[in-house]
Amino acid sequence: MSFPDALRNITLTLWVGGLWIVGAMVAPMLFHVLPNPLAGTVAGHLFVAMAWIGIVCGLYLLFHALFTTGFGGMKQGGFWIVILMLLLTALNHFAIHPWITQLKQQAGNVAEGLFGGGFATAHAISSLIYFGECLLGLALVTKPN
Repeated sequence: MSFPDALRNITLTLWVGGLWIVGAMVAPMLFHVLPNPLAGTVAGHLFVAMAWIGIVCGLYLLFHALFTTGFGGMKQGGFWIVILMLLLTALNHFAIHPWITQLKQQAGNVAEGLFGGGFATAHAISSLIYFGECLLGLALVTKPN
């Protein structure tokens, strides 16, 4: 196996495995063992780190596909799954996360209803996007080559 192919496998494992471990195990455990404000702060930092890991890994996966198969790589389903995962990662990191941060700073005026525009709404949207990334990652690692 060539180094670029091995690095592709490593980046895929790091990104998708990290998404699942942080989202399904680490974050819930933090809220179980730490006070909510501290757990939220630590989880927030972990999700920011996972976003950057996803951006770097996703870009490598795209470049790898293009360099190994040329523009024919764009005809493969995995290529478009990576694109969609990158778009969801960027949406969560550059739009939803700043919204959540702003709402935390205005903690006294936060609406709590799911559609009230407050923290609960932002968190629900972010969670759904993250879950979508996890499912797409699962599709990516289980798809036939």
